[in-house]
Amino acid sequence: MDTKQIEYILKIAEENNITRAAEKLHLTQPALNQQLLRLERELDLPLFHRSRTDWRPTQAGEIYLENARKMLQIKQETYKRLGDLAVRQKGTLSLAFTPGRGTSMFSYVYPRFHQQYPDIIVEPSELSVRKQQTLIARGELDLGFQTLCDEHRTDDEYILLATEEIFLVVPSGHPVCQEAPPSRRRKSSGYPRFPELNLCRLQYEPFVLMYKESTIRQLIDQLFTQAGFLPNVLFETASNATILTMIRSRLCCGLIPAHYLQKPDKCLACFSLTSHPTWDIVASYRKGAYLPKAARYFIELASAYWNPEKPGNI
Repeated sequence: MDTKQIEYILKIAEENNITRAAEKLHLTQPALNQQLLRLERELDLPLFHRSRTDWRPTQAGEIYLENARKMLQIKQETYKRLGDLAVRQKGTLSLAFTPGRGTSMFSYVYPRFHQQYPDIIVEPSELSVRKQQTLIARGELDLGFQTLCDEHRTDDEYILLATEEIFLVVPSGHPVCQEAPPSRRRKSSGYPRFPELNLCRLQYEPFVLMYKESTIRQLIDQLFTQAGFLPNVLFETASNATILTMIRSRLCCGLIPAHYLQKPDKCLACFSLTSHPTWDIVASYRKGAYLPKAARYFIELASAYWNPEKPGNI
């Protein structure tokens, strides 16, 4: 099933520029332009408004692109279903995960996955949740591993892997540490059991928070609203590791998911919030898409990573 021409036109639309599209496709610009002109002559309609820096689809182009994506999805679904019938599984699996925790998960899962499916080519990417959701909806990403709340879910499919609590973290020796007993370990999960503290006790302290576009930020903003104050934000970052570094340097406080607090750290004092806020760790794929055996196995391994003590996990 040859869909090269379709892929060429989609790449022009994605890049909004024929020269950049040709570079990504490893073609010369004249060769790609000839492919476009041939299709436009066949249709007797222009597909793009041309300019030096911006190639926008015409009305005809929008119709073509919408249905071209559907045709590619049909091809992908067909090959996935046929691939599951083969004795030796082959093909590609495109997946994405969020920075930090996602990299740790992939490092655990991939060697085990490759042992079971040595002929499946895995194409990993490190992307934000919103970027993953865009690519999944367009059929350009097979699997996304995400952390989010219910309000961030799209119409795609979501498989719950784990639920994670968000904790309050301050520099060790902070005066609020005198208000609660030392933390203990949970035997069931291995995660710490921290003493409770009301967030309003830190309303005059500086915070370093995740950037506004991150899925955790909306949850964090809601926590401050519930506590009745606006935080003094020192700055925003895209990394939980950066927040922890700043707290260790005694410059701020922060709100951190449990994954980053598994090991005791003498420089940090951690507390549970009274509301015990949580969010979900999920695997996501396009609604209605066929999930091949290899993808299902990758999800199984990811679930084992997030639930190491669950009976029956790999």
